[in-house]
Amino acid sequence: MQEWTGSFPNWAYNIVRMPGIRYIFNSVLDIIMPRTCVVCGRKLLVNEQHLCMYCEDDIPFTYNWNMHHNPMADRYNALIQKDIDSSGKTLETLQAERIRYEYAAALFIYGADAGYKHICHRLKYEGDTAIGRHFGCLLGKRLAQSGLYKDVDAIIPVPLHWTRKWKRGYNQAEVIAKAAAKEIGAPVVTGMLARKRKTSTQTKLDVEHKYRNVSGAFEVRKRPDPKIRHILLIDDVFTTGATMASCYSALRKAFPPETRISASALASVWQ
Repeated sequence: MQEWTGSFPNWAYNIVRMPGIRYIFNSVLDIIMPRTCVVCGRKLLVNEQHLCMYCEDDIPFTYNWNMHHNPMADRYNALIQKDIDSSGKTLETLQAERIRYEYAAALFIYGADAGYKHICHRLKYEGDTAIGRHFGCLLGKRLAQSGLYKDVDAIIPVPLHWTRKWKRGYNQAEVIAKAAAKEIGAPVVTGMLARKRKTSTQTKLDVEHKYRNVSGAFEVRKRPDPKIRHILLIDDVFTTGATMASCYSALRKAFPPETRISASALASVWQ
C-alpha cells in the first residue's frame, strides 16, 4: 500500500486498510499522483512500491549477510586494523583486547546499475523517508535471517552533525535503522554515539583523505549499557568504510573487548 502522510480518524484509516478499499484508494491516488519506478521511471502498478516488478527482480543484492568473510567486511576490518596499528598500543594490550574479525553486510551493491543509486539519493537528498523505511525493512529481514546477526542487542545509526541533521530534517541512517530494527528485534540506540565535529563532504575524496576526514570525528556521550554484547552500526552507503571505522574506534573506547561491533548499510560498493 502507498504511504499516506495525512491524518485520518481511526475508523477512516481502518476502512482504507481493508483490501478491496485499499486497492480502490491506491488506484485513485495513482490517477491523481502517478508514481514511477525510482530506477527506470516506468509507471508503477497499484500493488508495486518504489520499484516496478522488473527492477525489483533485478535488485543487485550483495548476498553477503550470510558470509563471515566478504569484501565489505574485509575492508571494514582492514581499516580497524589500520587504526589499531597506529594507536601505539603494546602487544600485550592488543592481545588483552582480543582483536577479532567483525561482521559487515549490505543489502545491495551501490553502482552495480546506475539506476539503483537513486534509492539512496532519494532518501538522502530528496526527503523520501518512505523509500528508506521500505528498503531498511528489507535489510532487516535479510540480517534477521542470518545466523551472524541473531544476537544483535543494540542498533546504532551513524550520526549526523547536529547542523546537518537540522538542515535536512532527519538522519537517513536513523530512518533505515528504525525500519531494520523492527525485523531484527533489537532497540535503536540514539544519542550515545555523536559526531563531535562537522566533516566536509566525502563524495569527491579519495580513500586516504576520507579516512583522515572522519578520523576522530565521533565520540560516545552516554554511559554504555554493560549488558550490550553485539552492536550493529547502520548507515545508508558504505564506500571506503572510513566512517564506519571511525564509529567503531569511538565505540571501542567505551565498550569492553567482548562486545562485538558489526556494520551494515543499505548499499555498499563492496560486494
